[in-house]
Amino acid sequence: MKARVYITLKKSVLDPQGETVKRALTHLGFNSIEEVRMGKYVELHLNTASRKQAEQRVRQMCEQLLANPVIEEFRYDIVSR
Repeated sequence: MKARVYITLKKSVLDPQGETVKRALTHLGFNSIEEVRMGKYVELHLNTASRKQAEQRVRQMCEQLLANPVIEEFRYDIVSR
C-alpha cells in the first residue's frame, strides 16, 4: 500500500514562506492570488497486512515524527500501489 501524507501549518500560524511565494508570484504578474500556504508532501510505501493497519501506522508516524502537532496539521490518503 501507499500513503500520501499532506502536512500544512495550522491556519493560526504565520506562514512566512507562503508570504514570500505570494509576493514573488505577484511580481510575476499573478495578481489574483489572495493567500499562499506552503506545506510538505510525503509518500510512504508500506508493507502491511491491512488498510486499517496502514492507517494506524501512518497516523503514528505523523504524530511522532512527520508533523509537529503544535504548529502543523496533517491528513493522509491510503491507496493501493
